[in-house]
Amino acid sequence: MSEFNDFTWVEGSEPHRQRTREIIKKHPEVKKLIGKNPSTMWWILACVGLQITLAYFLKDSPWWLIVAAAWFVGAFPTHTLFVCIHETAHNLVFKKNSWNVFAGIVANFPSLFPTAISFKNYHLKHHAFQGVHELDADLPDYWEAKLINNYFIGKAIWLLLFPFFQAIRTIRCIELAVFDRWVIMNIVAQFAFDALIVYLWGWPALAYMGLSFLFSVGLHPLGARWIQEHYLVLDKNQETYSYYGGLNGINMNVGYHNEHHDMPSIPWNNLPKLKAAAPEYYDNLKYHTSFVKLFFTFLFSQEVGLYSRIARKERGGVVLTDVSTPDIDLAKE
Repeated sequence: MSEFNDFTWVEGSEPHRQRTREIIKKHPEVKKLIGKNPSTMWWILACVGLQITLAYFLKDSPWWLIVAAAWFVGAFPTHTLFVCIHETAHNLVFKKNSWNVFAGIVANFPSLFPTAISFKNYHLKHHAFQGVHELDADLPDYWEAKLINNYFIGKAIWLLLFPFFQAIRTIRCIELAVFDRWVIMNIVAQFAFDALIVYLWGWPALAYMGLSFLFSVGLHPLGARWIQEHYLVLDKNQETYSYYGGLNGINMNVGYHNEHHDMPSIPWNNLPKLKAAAPEYYDNLKYHTSFVKLFFTFLFSQEVGLYSRIARKERGGVVLTDVSTPDIDLAKE
């Protein structure tokens, strides 16, 4: 068993902006893929409606059925809603930024915790400062990686409680702290929705939604998405990985992660077109094809742990106000 007690530190800034420049120069036609996809709102309304409907029908059910329904059914639409929140974070749904904010808040409802707007504020910096510990909340804390270690029980608990670990990480990103009217609106709207569910149908209905959220991002094959994106499972030097499997169909191409980092202004429906347009940049990269396989590999392999990430100190000259639209900026040159 290999022992890991630190991240893999590298020199230089994150690799995606250079690849963005090369792709746009070699394949200028990909600039046409940049845009908005208002149809994402229909996914939001459908998934929110489905979760509310299921919560209603489960309000008088035994707890074992609520837990089972959340794991086997509810986790999927809730995960899709998280993908929709991700799209709104990049302003990829509507032309008006405020409309994207409202769409993200609606998509947030079945998740119970008001995270949509805060996620946007920190996620855009994950793109701009990938692997920079004090700015990238996607990178585990030092104490977090040491606490969990590489053993099954630690990693299982970490996945189960993933949203809480993710929230705690933001404390270290003090340069990025934002508490504005949009965050307040998200908090007020979310807790009003939660209170309404409890008032109308009781705590079991709310519990179904909460468990669906925990499973959708945690102790579930869908939780392997967080491992897929940047953990060094397939290659100790490749920093970002895509997933080309069947769940992209119901999760809005969320697996096309290299493509998304390279051109974050392309909506989810056009990401496969980017890969097809520039195959020489993607076909030679390692990628995942099964969340189930990755889920069990992460849990049981002592060669993979929270330290299995690339980290860096260089900020690449990117300013804190960067909104992660390098593809749009380069397309204008």
